[in-house]
Amino acid sequence: QTLVVKSAFVHSMNQLHFRHLVNQVYPEKRMKQIATMYDVTDGPNDEGEMFQRPGILTDAFPAPYPNEEAARYANGGANPPDLSVYTTAKHEGVDYIFALLNGYRDPPCGVDVRAGLYYNTYFPGGLIGMPPPLHSDGLVEYEDGTPCTRSQMAKDVVVFLTWASEPTHDERKVLGLKALSASMLGVCFIVPWYRAHWIGFKTRRIDFVKAAI
Repeated sequence: QTLVVKSAFVHSMNQLHFRHLVNQVYPEKRMKQIATMYDVTDGPNDEGEMFQRPGILTDAFPAPYPNEEAARYANGGANPPDLSVYTTAKHEGVDYIFALLNGYRDPPCGVDVRAGLYYNTYFPGGLIGMPPPLHSDGLVEYEDGTPCTRSQMAKDVVVFLTWASEPTHDERKVLGLKALSASMLGVCFIVPWYRAHWIGFKTRRIDFVKAAI
């Protein structure tokens, strides 16, 4: 949870809403309280002006920057990508993000890294504008006593982003299984009915007799 909050200060998740976290992270009442902590621009009102209001469950996660230019200015010219569907939209997105979070190294000899950039072996070109988000172990404390290593934290981030890209994945699979089961059950009833209904037409014999003159 702490890692996700830290990432939210840099990356946007425009396609994820507060309601998606209900009963996944917190109960509905608690999520409503969290949503009200953010001010959301809404409107226009009766006077044709936009206004600020407390967030509700149907609101999307607030963006960390008002526009792309502000995002680039705050990150040394780099625009942090939206992470809503990053793991599914990018080829091997899950493995890429995990490797990227653990791929920060000291630059090899002969590689000049200008100020504001960092060397990452898994980033195309090797130089990335994002500082190491998991710079050391022990950034968070797990309630179950799990060792807080950089690898473990990177795994947690990837798991959350995978869920965020398809928050209805499990429900969709269950619905598909129910639909498939209902279809198979329907076939069990349709086949006997079809045979019973059409058996008289398919087994009859029609003889044509020449009419007597």
